[in-house]
Amino acid sequence: MKFFLRIKYYLFFLLVCAGLFQSVLVNAQTCTTLGQTPSTAFPVCGTTVFQQTTVPICYTRALVVPGCNDGAAYGDKNPYWYRFTCFVSGSLAFTITPTDLNDDYDWQLYDITGRNPDDVFTNPALVVTGNWSGSSGTTGASATGITTIQCASNPANSTPRFARSPNIVAGRTYLLLVSHFTDSQSGYGLSFGGGTAVITDPKDPLMADVKPNCGGDQLRVKLNKKMKCSSIAANGSDIVAFPGGINAVSVIPIGCNSNFETDSVVITLSQPLPAGNYTLQLKNGSDNNTIVDLCDKPIPLTDALNFQIQLLQPTRLDSLVPVTCAPGEVRFVFKKLIRCSSIDPNGTDFDVTGTYPVTVTGAKGSCSADGLTSEIVVSFSQPLQAKGTFTVRLKPGFDGNTIIDECNQNTPVSQMSFSVKDTVNADFSYNIRLGCLADTVDYSHPGGNEINSWLWNFGTGAGATNQNEQVIYKTFGEKTATLIVSNGFCRDSVSAKIYLDNFLKADFVIDTFNCPAEPVLITGEPTSERPVTHFWSFGDGQTSTDEQPLQHLYPVTFADAKYKVSYTVTNDLGCSNTMEKTITVVKTCRIDVPNVFTPNGDGLNDFFGPLNAIKADQLIFRVYNRWGNLIFETKDWLNGWDGKYKSIDQEPTTYVWRLSYINRDTKKSSELKGIVQLIR
Repeated sequence: MKFFLRIKYYLFFLLVCAGLFQSVLVNAQTCTTLGQTPSTAFPVCGTTVFQQTTVPICYTRALVVPGCNDGAAYGDKNPYWYRFTCFVSGSLAFTITPTDLNDDYDWQLYDITGRNPDDVFTNPALVVTGNWSGSSGTTGASATGITTIQCASNPANSTPRFARSPNIVAGRTYLLLVSHFTDSQSGYGLSFGGGTAVITDPKDPLMADVKPNCGGDQLRVKLNKKMKCSSIAANGSDIVAFPGGINAVSVIPIGCNSNFETDSVVITLSQPLPAGNYTLQLKNGSDNNTIVDLCDKPIPLTDALNFQIQLLQPTRLDSLVPVTCAPGEVRFVFKKLIRCSSIDPNGTDFDVTGTYPVTVTGAKGSCSADGLTSEIVVSFSQPLQAKGTFTVRLKPGFDGNTIIDECNQNTPVSQMSFSVKDTVNADFSYNIRLGCLADTVDYSHPGGNEINSWLWNFGTGAGATNQNEQVIYKTFGEKTATLIVSNGFCRDSVSAKIYLDNFLKADFVIDTFNCPAEPVLITGEPTSERPVTHFWSFGDGQTSTDEQPLQHLYPVTFADAKYKVSYTVTNDLGCSNTMEKTITVVKTCRIDVPNVFTPNGDGLNDFFGPLNAIKADQLIFRVYNRWGNLIFETKDWLNGWDGKYKSIDQEPTTYVWRLSYINRDTKKSSELKGIVQLIR
């Protein structure tokens, strides 16, 4: 559906100019006919020409056409939708041929694999390709079509009506919208051909299974795939008569009221079949075929299904779903369906006896719409947590009978027994033995209740299976242990967190360089969750046992002096940890800058920068070449220039340096400059 760009008739032109076209669309009848909505699309294959003799006028929703942002009101106007599956990947080609070649048909192809068909209205990503040309005549997809989607156009201008054949993929499902833009009910033909993709199901149509009902007067037949509803003769003429002159009087396909295809039918016979063996066969009925698939391929006359009509017998209580640990209910499965109306929800059709007292409190089935169930769940007054053997008995309930199957047969009084084992408990205990480098934890479980399986998980990557386990942890902190126990019937799982609190680390903060005759501040920063003692060795023969030692004064020397400061912490377990750091007490803190340096890699005077700038805060040191270009900058006085610029050795010559800083003690700013000679 398109807006004012698609003008074909003078009256339509007047409607557009008057602004009435949009209101016509809004008031148009909503599409409800089978095939005119995405969810009821025609199933098609590639071997048939699909002839639509009339196209009912209707409109459902607007559509997004990728690449067409021209303001035209695209939508599914007077549509039919077609659904198909790709069986062999390749290119898809098809032709839409209007009965009246003056009619304008548009189309759009969607990939709806795994999607709700109605998603085509909201998800533009599903679009594969399309054509919305305003030109009348044949349209479709071909090898010579254009590679883009043709948007709405003035019919007076000839625009491409064919899109390039898209490549479709085996196993995916597609929807093809054919929209009749012209408001007439003349139809069209849709044919597939010319591409390499295969959309024809190669599976031969057959009957898959037949099940008689209890009375033997109905047969439920399952087909091996979806087949055309229209090919099924409702009068039963497709069915070969059975011995004794018993004929099919009706065949009802399942689901055909809302679809074009079905895979199940119900055959009603003129009278019940006596007990015995039978064969179901098809013949060409009053519609001159058996049952055909979507490609009009019939189920062959040679296809046959054998089945048996048995004497009516009651459905016995003979199948109990195995119980699990601490069951609060048991579930019985029956060979025939049970009428839900015969089951007392209070459970009076059942009782239970066993090793210890328990009572039935209820019973229920998984009932279908026709009031039948294949199972009954019987509930108990309490879970069976202790070891024991129990018997559930089916007996007459409040209505005077037991349960009744779909054939109206009363199930005889019967019983079934089952056993349970004790529930189990995975709670475990542990004992922690703390060490210095590793901790040992002993885990133990008391066993009991016939437990014969233990599975431990300590987070170490390897499981353990003994009742008692020992784990050595080489890291400290929080640990998680999990145990799963089982006696082959019941299982339990427990997790516990333990904390190993003996992590120990000695650390301290000290300035790496210090001025002579000035106290050195040393700050201890130990890490321990247990009580510790402290021991300091300052490297000059002096020691301390304080947690935070007093400022230490080193002797004045006439050269730089290095001292090794050692800090040891010992916890209440006798475990120790030591940290050592070296400090340098320089002979002077007067800042100086050399006037020559030799970056030749001999380890002597290889770097150039300020010396002894221990108390220079906010330091910036720069070096410039003879042209005034900055070739080095640092804010760390220990990071000197190596005589290179962008990793290239600089020539031996004179360079200019500048130094700025703030004295830490006086807070005075200083700006210095000078020259240095680089010698190689």
